[in-house]
Amino acid sequence: MTATATSARSDLSELGRSETALRTFLHGLPGVDQVGAEQRAAQLGTRSIKTTAKAEAIDLAIRMVDLTTLEGADTPGKVRALATKALRPDPADPSCPHVGAVCVYPAMVPYVAEVLRGSAVHLASVATAFPSGQAPLEVKLADTRAAVEAGADEIDMVINRGAFLAGRYSEVYDEIVATKEACGDAHLKVILETGELATYDNVRRASWLAMLAGGDFIKTSTGKVPVAATPPVTLVMLEAVRDFRAATGRQVGVKPAGGIRTTKDAIKYLVMVNETVGPDWLDPDWFRFGASSLLNDLLMQRTKLTTGVYSGPDYFTLD
Repeated sequence: MTATATSARSDLSELGRSETALRTFLHGLPGVDQVGAEQRAAQLGTRSIKTTAKAEAIDLAIRMVDLTTLEGADTPGKVRALATKALRPDPADPSCPHVGAVCVYPAMVPYVAEVLRGSAVHLASVATAFPSGQAPLEVKLADTRAAVEAGADEIDMVINRGAFLAGRYSEVYDEIVATKEACGDAHLKVILETGELATYDNVRRASWLAMLAGGDFIKTSTGKVPVAATPPVTLVMLEAVRDFRAATGRQVGVKPAGGIRTTKDAIKYLVMVNETVGPDWLDPDWFRFGASSLLNDLLMQRTKLTTGVYSGPDYFTLD
């Protein structure tokens, strides 16, 4: 890290001490050109890649999947089966890579931990009163600690969107700081719920707020509201992590989640990552897909490339 970056990081770390300073900084960020962002995202979505590169992109996308089930009807048997699939997505092909993580509710963490123990697949858990974030802070922190103690090494927290939209930035900042502390050694992904933030400017501000407070990843969505991840929103978040690293020397990951279902969609996002922030982020440590049905499509397309035969969706287990 350069001396300039070190100084900038030190200066930025002081922002959370003052609501006024935090507000001044966040509202002083450059505004997002809505038309420009949407056109840029659409343009990147038209890029095509050759067969060899496509095969590599599919394997990379598989390694970036946070295989997710967040339903009230989840059972120990269901999440164990999901964890088994995460380890060997295609049992018939040992060359198929494992996914990045399995993401479940805190109550399901112990059952997933049984299956993933000793593997390279991470165990993520949503916490902090997911998906609303509307609970007292002590409840959110207890939720987080319980998930970590049960075996989660990644926590996906939700910000209090009501507080953010009301301009109570210090309240949101302090909750992220406290949750990060409650995580211990676990990584913290901060869910912005961008579909409720209304503007790209708010997405940029929320991204910076989450990073300033210590988030290891910024994540678009819970998947529980009608508008989840979109290419323009993800572009704005990628630009934010790029600019944050330039200012502080600290790299932060990005996780679009919700509505990403096809290989074509995933590859569009990978192109966007490469063109916006570069190859440093083309790694499961720095970019993930929050998805449930995406993996099956990736597996079907992978089988088609390697065998020439397109297997139907019933060839793979349902997620």
